[in-house]
Amino acid sequence: MKESSIDSQKITWRKRDGELEYLPDELTIEEPLEIRIGRKTLATTMRTPGHDDELAAGFLVSEAIVRGSREIAGISETRDNVVIVDLAAGVKVKLNSAQRFGTISSSCGLCGKTSIDAIRQNFPAIKSANVRTDIETLLSLPEKLRQAQSDFARTGGIHAAGIFDLNGAPKIVREDIGRHNAVDKAIGRAFLDDQLPLDRHVLLVSGRASFEIVQKALAAGIPIVVAVSAPSTLAVDFARENNQTLIAFLRPPCFNIYSRIERVILA
Repeated sequence: MKESSIDSQKITWRKRDGELEYLPDELTIEEPLEIRIGRKTLATTMRTPGHDDELAAGFLVSEAIVRGSREIAGISETRDNVVIVDLAAGVKVKLNSAQRFGTISSSCGLCGKTSIDAIRQNFPAIKSANVRTDIETLLSLPEKLRQAQSDFARTGGIHAAGIFDLNGAPKIVREDIGRHNAVDKAIGRAFLDDQLPLDRHVLLVSGRASFEIVQKALAAGIPIVVAVSAPSTLAVDFARENNQTLIAFLRPPCFNIYSRIERVILA
């Protein structure tokens, strides 16, 4: 469900000529969301309200807590920033030290994890060998993502994650103050629609390519991950280990390819 993700606050603006003006400024909302499985609290994440059911579903997928949409009987949202996931009859989950607990900030989706090695073992490496996209398609993605963002132009303070097919057609675009939340929302939508694995798709994120962004893409089976900003060393290592193509600094007409270059048609 899409809720209001923008609030207006009064500010004092100092202009170029030194004069002061009092006017409203639109800001991205940041509020906590408690994710529960039944009565058990799994995590509290700082997020932008809207598509909370998708965020919860994507979170469970990327944490390897659920594997298929049939494992979820329903997702309900309350008015006090709580989303409750009810598992299907007979489905039991085993939570381990790889899962995150406590409060997850909007800037860090990995906070609270205690075992990166355990995360690495949760998902199989990408197997698709015949997935390819061309340079012109890649170069077109940032503008398509911007066009699909409803809130960035108003606040300048929100991230986006877009899932595209290999021809560059946008399939799902979601926004959030947290990069990892935007990815969870996009993947969660695909999960709820029974579209996983997204093994013939590209994930584009509006910020950096962190380890967790690449890991979430792997959880959804996405072979090509693209970022408009820098990758981390851990993200590059993880992509190489798991047969993912990682592209960063996508700022047309330039980009860097860090792994599995054969998925990009260069000529």
